[in-house]
Amino acid sequence: MATTIWKGHLSFGLVSIPVKLYRAARAEKVAFRQVHEASGSRVRQALYREPEALLGVIDEEPESAEPPTRNSDTVIPFPSQPKAVEVSRSELAKGYEYEPGRYLVLSRDDMESITPRTAYEMQILEFVQLAEVDPRYFETSYYAAPDRGGERAYALLLEALRRSGLVGIAQVAMHRREHVVVIRPGATGIVLHTMFYEAEVRRENEYRTDSSLLVPKELDLALLLVNSLTAPFEAAKYRDSYREKLDAMIAAKLEGHAITETAAPRLAPVVNILDALQRSLDSMARKSVVSDRAAARSKRKTSRGHSEGSR
Repeated sequence: MATTIWKGHLSFGLVSIPVKLYRAARAEKVAFRQVHEASGSRVRQALYREPEALLGVIDEEPESAEPPTRNSDTVIPFPSQPKAVEVSRSELAKGYEYEPGRYLVLSRDDMESITPRTAYEMQILEFVQLAEVDPRYFETSYYAAPDRGGERAYALLLEALRRSGLVGIAQVAMHRREHVVVIRPGATGIVLHTMFYEAEVRRENEYRTDSSLLVPKELDLALLLVNSLTAPFEAAKYRDSYREKLDAMIAAKLEGHAITETAAPRLAPVVNILDALQRSLDSMARKSVVSDRAAARSKRKTSRGHSEGSR
């Protein structure tokens, strides 16, 4: 069962819908620990200058302690053991380090006093065309499911979004910040996307292109190549080959099999763009011919099978 990320009300106008948010996707990664290569022993790296960041551990740094030097080949021991003190969760607070080693303490009451209304309610502020929203602003995706008693109003909003062709823009506070979100209709329900703020997105003018460098014939061939590679988007076609190879390597090593090293392909530098484009098109044409022949053979086999089965 998916974990509820946020629970509250989604409202547009005077219509209020109790909803729950679930994360729609997450990156699949292999978890690693730092180990000593020769012995296989795990290396636990202590943060010397910030031990107070460790929950439940309070360090009283000795006056004579010198900060250790670090390098990539040496495991450096902690110069002294921190003094461990048990503390309850009710004793914890937010600390803002305004100077090295000095903290401004923000109590629970302090944090509660600035909690925005959007921590409990997402108010749709406006409806816009999805095409007007630059994809660079999208951050994380969530499924919004109706909570108890909200099914009818939820279905109403979903159908209104579908028929209007619009998406909602709202704000919601979670994960210690207030997010702008896009609310859009999915295949079977409502999907939300948190967005970066304008100030968080790098400006396009950081990267400039000199259009005067374009050669008309090269552009024509480039467009032909683009058209030859055009296909409907299917997410299932794309797989994380690095993750698959990593899983296979780990499984092989656990079973005691030797790992065969494969040389990484090296691409030759492009010297003549026009020639590279033409060779790319020729290669695509050859692949298309091979694919068409394979499809024709498969079709003939299928036809023969049907003919023999009908006799």
